[in-house]
Amino acid sequence: MIDADFLRRWLATAAAVVDREADRLTELDSPIGDADHGSNMRRGFTAAHAAVELEPPQTPGGVLILVGSQLISTVGGAAGPLYGTLLRRAGKALGDGTPATPEEFRDALRTGVEAVGKLGGAVPGDKTMLDALVPAVEALSFALDAGGGLADGLAAARIAADEGAAATVPLQARKGRASYLGARSIGHQDPGATSAALLVAALADTAAEAVA
Repeated sequence: MIDADFLRRWLATAAAVVDREADRLTELDSPIGDADHGSNMRRGFTAAHAAVELEPPQTPGGVLILVGSQLISTVGGAAGPLYGTLLRRAGKALGDGTPATPEEFRDALRTGVEAVGKLGGAVPGDKTMLDALVPAVEALSFALDAGGGLADGLAAARIAADEGAAATVPLQARKGRASYLGARSIGHQDPGATSAALLVAALADTAAEAVA
């Protein structure tokens, strides 16, 4: 079951991972973006973690909505609205209930990912965060439908997200800042897909710790 405490622990893990990997995210962003993805994500998740610690929401949906709102207001560029939409829509899909089942959480994540696609007009293969998020949700869904638990499902989602991010290297960007470069965007891993994979990995780590 996913309760508010689970997502607060995920947020703490995610904020630490983003802080640790911020320089790498910026390095990935340098040749095809504005060289600020790492610093923007670090600022946003630091602010989100502080806000949740200051006034902890009591429902899992409330945690995601608050984190999403903080990201929208503090993360620059396209990442703020996209990640904010992902988490806010997922949080609203969870509603006011607590805790959520793994299946309800999966469905909420899918709702958030679909909202990101609509907002950015992107689909998998466009060299965006969706190249990590869509396969992650698909892997989670497959594992749950096969009778696996949340930890197993998120472990599979982690692998799928990592593979999806790596698979952006040979793609030509069709959306976002990188799309302006045309063929020159080929050969670079998408920073948004990479940061999305980091957030999925934080979910997997949180679930693994819960059952350890």
